[in-house]
Amino acid sequence: MRILYDGAIYANQPAGGINRYFANLISRLPENIKPALTTCQPQTINYPAHPNLETFYYQRFGLRPGFISYWLEQKYFQTIALFNNFNIIHPTYYSLLINQEFRRCKYPIVLTVWDMIHELFGKPIVPKGLEVEKKRQAILAAQAIICISENTKNDLLELYSLPEDKVTITYLASEIDISLSYGSEPVPSRPYFLYVGGRAGYKNFDGLLAAFAKVTSVQPDITLCVVGSPFKETEVKLIAELNLSAHIEHYGYASDTHLAKLYRCSIALVYPSLYEGFGIPPLEAMSCGSAVVASNCSSIPEVVGDASILFDPKSSSDLADSLLFLLDHPLERDRLIDRGYQRSKSFSWDKTVAQTLEVYRTFA
Repeated sequence: MRILYDGAIYANQPAGGINRYFANLISRLPENIKPALTTCQPQTINYPAHPNLETFYYQRFGLRPGFISYWLEQKYFQTIALFNNFNIIHPTYYSLLINQEFRRCKYPIVLTVWDMIHELFGKPIVPKGLEVEKKRQAILAAQAIICISENTKNDLLELYSLPEDKVTITYLASEIDISLSYGSEPVPSRPYFLYVGGRAGYKNFDGLLAAFAKVTSVQPDITLCVVGSPFKETEVKLIAELNLSAHIEHYGYASDTHLAKLYRCSIALVYPSLYEGFGIPPLEAMSCGSAVVASNCSSIPEVVGDASILFDPKSSSDLADSLLFLLDHPLERDRLIDRGYQRSKSFSWDKTVAQTLEVYRTFA
């Protein structure tokens, strides 16, 4: 079976969750599969590895006028698709390097849908709605769709008129576990809760700050450790207004080993998001021996099951009470850690790949 992975995502996301998904998927394909990847980004990017992987790389160069280089790029990728016999195409995102509409593709399309964030939170993310329209066209043209959670599938079917048997659920998995967590990397010296990931509006980081201010008024020795991009001016201002400047440590972008240690040494991961297609940080935290305090909405309960304290993310009081409860009940924290570690074992990339192969084989 020959599978074409259109590498459009690498032009916009040199590293990140989608890259890791395809790296884990392609690298675990059996040796009777022949994957091919199209890309126009430098080879230093986190690309998949497979003994049969064939990479079609277009070197972007500064031709003037620019449209000539862009035209040549499209023709190159169109030629790859035209003169190779692939069984299916699995795009890495909702657009194609050949700059062609999905419905005009000559191969069956298997499309992974990550979430419905653009549809449900579109205006603050993509004001013109261009991403939503590209995604809509891709979804309607695909012969098979993979969703990464039951919640994403339900949202998809509610927003689009699709037959349910066209959609398959394949959960994600964690790439890190507790075995990576015993290095020499630094962690906060005071007891700390951990926040990992982006902080866009739906991530509800402001809600976490409001709740954490209530926690520090009761437990002044507690710290919030934040892993992710530098704070914006608005965040720095809010932190100061809530008198949290002395209670927050920022660790920037952490390596996998550093992140694993930060998880294990924390009181708990706090995950206040209003919406997630899956939610990798809670699974990573459980894999690394940390307790989890997480929102009770979207896909998050699917991931954590009964191994987390769930709270209403729209209530800062509910979140504050959950954090204080965990501080006051260390035995409950130990119980959650044990449950979480066991639950994390039910997610694996091998399982994800096996389920994906079942989708592929319907077109072989």
